[in-house]
Amino acid sequence: MDSLPPSGRHKRPAFGRQNGRQNARQNERGQRRADSPRPPPKPLDAARLDEMALAYVARFATSAGRLRTYLQRKLRERGWAPDADAGPDADPHLALAEGASRMEALIERFVAAGYVDDESYARGRTGGLLRRGFGRRRINEALGAAGIASDLREQVMPGEGAQRRAALALASKRRFGPFGADAGGAATDPARRQKQIAAMLRAGHGMDAARALISATSVEEAEGWAAEAQDDDGPEAGNR
Repeated sequence: MDSLPPSGRHKRPAFGRQNGRQNARQNERGQRRADSPRPPPKPLDAARLDEMALAYVARFATSAGRLRTYLQRKLRERGWAPDADAGPDADPHLALAEGASRMEALIERFVAAGYVDDESYARGRTGGLLRRGFGRRRINEALGAAGIASDLREQVMPGEGAQRRAALALASKRRFGPFGADAGGAATDPARRQKQIAAMLRAGHGMDAARALISATSVEEAEGWAAEAQDDDGPEAGNR
């Protein structure tokens, strides 16, 4: 009968020792990479600036203002490569000013080529916000943040009919007023009524529109209120 090995003297499998050493080496290499500082990004030049701008407008529908904000951030993060003949003592502030000038010229070139179109962006953005149930004030704020000029913002603002349809869409989505499970409950519960009106106001709708929808006693009444102002003068008309 074969004898059993003494207790506590079993040999550890070879593959276990190998895996342990391999894991230790991998952890050591990973720690060295984590401890070593990452090299700073290369400063931008005209070619890199063009590449970044082209990639940005290819990926996102944007305005000239949004493109400018993106490129300004990249300039702050990476700086601008001075001309080769400027020497090692070149003033980085002058180099950055040169980069800003190149950026403005690039944006003008993109606008002239049609890569960036503020009116198209403004109409598309307005239509998207309307479909999500936002009102005129929030639309104006969003376009202003994108650098859209005030006269163009006014030009693309939705008409009364589009605004009412957006308010109706929000009330339906959020189950406000007659769209709630307890239809008419908001009309008899002051706290709920005020909460729903406040949400409509935050979404950019006026007080009159919020009160009309929250006070409606039925879905049909709310839809009738929205249908009273039929117009096709807003950007919503172009998206139908």
